[in-house]
Amino acid sequence: MQEAPAVKNRSRLFSFLEIGIIVLLAIVPLFSTFPYRVNIFLSWEGAYRLSEGQVPYRDFGMPMGYMYWVIPAIFFKVFGAQLFTLVKAQVFINIISGLAFRSILKHLDVQPGIRLLSVGLYCISFSFFNFWPWYNHTVIVYQMIGLALLLKYLDGDQGKWIWLSLSALFIFFSFFTKQDGGALGLLLCLVFLCYHGLQAKQWRALVIFVASFVVVAFALIAPLARYNFGYWFNHGQAPHTARISMGEVADEFFNGSQWIKFYLFFIALLAMIYYRKIKERIAARKGTLFLLVTLGILAEATVLQVTSYTPPDNNIFFHAFAMAFILSLLSQLLGLDFSQSRWLLLAATGILLWWSPVFWRYLQRISQRNAVVNEARPGSGENIVNRNTYMVHTDTSEVPVSQWTFTNLRSFHRIYLPRPTIEGIERLLQLNEIRQNKNLKLLNMSELTPLAAEIPYAVETGPDVPLWYHLGVSMFNKEAKLYGDRIASRYYDVVLFEHIPTLNNFYPFRIRDSLLWHYRKVDSFYAPRRGIETKGIIEVYAK
Repeated sequence: MQEAPAVKNRSRLFSFLEIGIIVLLAIVPLFSTFPYRVNIFLSWEGAYRLSEGQVPYRDFGMPMGYMYWVIPAIFFKVFGAQLFTLVKAQVFINIISGLAFRSILKHLDVQPGIRLLSVGLYCISFSFFNFWPWYNHTVIVYQMIGLALLLKYLDGDQGKWIWLSLSALFIFFSFFTKQDGGALGLLLCLVFLCYHGLQAKQWRALVIFVASFVVVAFALIAPLARYNFGYWFNHGQAPHTARISMGEVADEFFNGSQWIKFYLFFIALLAMIYYRKIKERIAARKGTLFLLVTLGILAEATVLQVTSYTPPDNNIFFHAFAMAFILSLLSQLLGLDFSQSRWLLLAATGILLWWSPVFWRYLQRISQRNAVVNEARPGSGENIVNRNTYMVHTDTSEVPVSQWTFTNLRSFHRIYLPRPTIEGIERLLQLNEIRQNKNLKLLNMSELTPLAAEIPYAVETGPDVPLWYHLGVSMFNKEAKLYGDRIASRYYDVVLFEHIPTLNNFYPFRIRDSLLWHYRKVDSFYAPRRGIETKGIIEVYAK
């Protein structure tokens, strides 16, 4: 009887620590500044257009749903259309993500100490370094919310079917963020509900979930059907191409996937011991559901690393699930209580050392702003050879991030860029074609999309206008021909085109060929990219 208050107080302390870790690690970016990130224009463009009241598929097309941009668009309306507003939106997303993961573990009855360790691992490995919104991350966050709501229903709130409907809502949000992750999330939910149906001998939950998903899908898609939704939304039909191949999944799994295979082996080893009395263990509903969740997450991560291959670490949410399950089995098999200080501190130290590169790189990024790095250059005096100088870089055009700086433009507040990029933007703003043209027609085929908030020009709208200009991904030959014809007719007053020779038609090469023939190039400057391999030049064309 005397232990009950102590256990209750410890549980409260752990809950406080979990929420504190989630919030603290999420808000760190609010106190920092950031270099311009490659491809962040995509997040900006969708959020900006939605915040301006534009309607997806009517005013612009894109190969997926629009839920990825909804949260950033709301933040644009509240805080203004600035790049740093995207960071604020991601802080909110990371907090919701961490709370959803915590809720999943609570409904699986994970030991408080293991839950605390797993929440910390989830935040460090999946959320902390995601300063910017990205669809491959947001799709998983919506999925985590959907899984948390589903498990809340399965954990005893089975009389409240509203949790099933809300789960279906967020799983569709996941699907309407990115098709692959959303579809896999839906499949996981169906597996869990089938297990529940077999065990409980009733299928009402599965029926309610599926019906809710269909109703939500119809409610969100039906109004868009008249806007050529079927052409843009990528479900493998022409002109899109299918993104999944079981051969590629198998190839990636057996050639790589070291952590996934390690976890599968370790889980199988522990499960063989734990499930020796298989009938008794399978009847233990929470344990079997936990196993299904963990294996499902590992299977999803295996597929996502092929279908969503950039960035290469977008699927690492599986670490926290696998570790939570492994520690839970170890605690039961060995009689360990990770809520005790000695085991908790030992495990926490191991996790921090394991994932030290995450926060170490964060500290390095800050320190490198003031650091001077030795470089080896041909024809210099004494050649100091070390780990930073053993490569001779003959291309010295790249501006080190330590030399990037800030601009006075409001949309780039607290974001630093290469000095040549800033100077190029300043020259662009002084062009007579821009300063003296009140009805400016400007095509911005570059990653400097925040210029829409700085230059008084109307962003193009229409069912044939892609949200971004990556050929074969978000625009196709039909749209490339449309822009080529407009350029041939000299429709635009000014065109910004980003030429990236090493990326295959990231911005269509044929558009640049047409510009060189029909327009005059009045300026060019470096794009805000890091890395010699994918550097780009932003070219300015005028009639």
